Amino acid sequence: MSTVANSDSAYFPSEQSLVSRSTEKLQSRAVGPDVLRSLAILLVMLVHLPVEATPSMLVGVRTYAWLGVDIFFVLSGFLIGNQLFKEVSRTGGINLKSFYLRRAFRILPAFYVVLGLYAVFPVLRDAPTMQPFWTFATFTVNFDFDPRVGRAFTQAWSLCVEEHFYLVLPLLVLLLHRRIGTHWTLFIAASLLLAGLALRYAIWEHQVGTLVYAGKLREAFAVYLRDVYYPTYTRLDGLVFGVVLAVARHFKPELCNRYAPPRVALPLGLAFVASAIVLFSLRGPLEGTNLFLVFQAQLGAVAGFPLISIGIALIFCAMLDLEPFLRRLPFPGAAAVATLSYSLYLTHKSVFHVDRLVFGEEALKGGFGFAVYLATSFAVATVLWFCVERTFLLVRDRVLAPSK
Repeated sequence: MSTVANSDSAYFPSEQSLVSRSTEKLQSRAVGPDVLRSLAILLVMLVHLPVEATPSMLVGVRTYAWLGVDIFFVLSGFLIGNQLFKEVSRTGGINLKSFYLRRAFRILPAFYVVLGLYAVFPVLRDAPTMQPFWTFATFTVNFDFDPRVGRAFTQAWSLCVEEHFYLVLPLLVLLLHRRIGTHWTLFIAASLLLAGLALRYAIWEHQVGTLVYAGKLREAFAVYLRDVYYPTYTRLDGLVFGVVLAVARHFKPELCNRYAPPRVALPLGLAFVASAIVLFSLRGPLEGTNLFLVFQAQLGAVAGFPLISIGIALIFCAMLDLEPFLRRLPFPGAAAVATLSYSLYLTHKSVFHVDRLVFGEEALKGGFGFAVYLATSFAVATVLWFCVERTFLLVRDRVLAPSK
């Protein structure tokens, strides 16, 4: 568990493995988080890949690849929660200044560099229109994010959700640290999940559904994204289940060992994920509309997100316990992809757009297009990581180094 605790969040691998000057080898990384983080970013990239360049074997996967974001949410909930719970158990409190500075050094430099490039060089924008820049800069773009107004840099919505989580969770842990336990956690988690269920149901019933049944499908899709899919208050399921997993493993490890060993957690998690995918596939009034599957019918929009989140959390729980076994398996490139995941997330849509401008859409079909998109995405992400992410992590380590 020690290597897992050092990981900062889903998009970001362990700081120790990135910039530490110790002689610890790469093999000390926790394999489970790296594998899931790599899977998540590759799914996100796949869902934004032009279908003409998607290998035939991945076309079916692409339909559900938008669920990569939910993997990120569960990972972040667990990793940040585990970090905070370890600190509060060890010290009796949370060093808020240190926590927020670490998050700022890790998140903001690369984000603002990419946002600045979008502002200064409109040719880099992956869509002709864009939401106001101040909404991106303040991490509030996911509120009232109407794709009919601006569609460039849309992937920033999930970063906003995570940023709000980083702001609130330490305060909540600090406020309740003397009462943190199974009962309080379950009560808060259940309240948040039920509130999300009720909100999604009400919004779909009274706003999205009204437009769907009136035949205004494109408008309904935009309202669904704006009011159901993007806002923080409707997308807390993954983060909540990640935090619940962190609480269970940190405060009640004996219960995890007894009721959720890998032989139980893994098949149960897979069953939840399979159930969620079946639920997401039920199109209801959207059947035959040919709209992308991210636009969910009411049942999927309401119940699908908690189902997929608890499934991912259970699979992750099993992977944590199976770490010694996973270390013996080959996962080529997983650590590298995980390391670049944040830079990839920020840049891949713009890179895809520039590829089309440079090579032409007709040339970027089939295997050649797939190879070009992947190669250029990883090349740009590597540059951003070395020039910005890594640089500011080194600065952060010097700024926050304990005084001698």
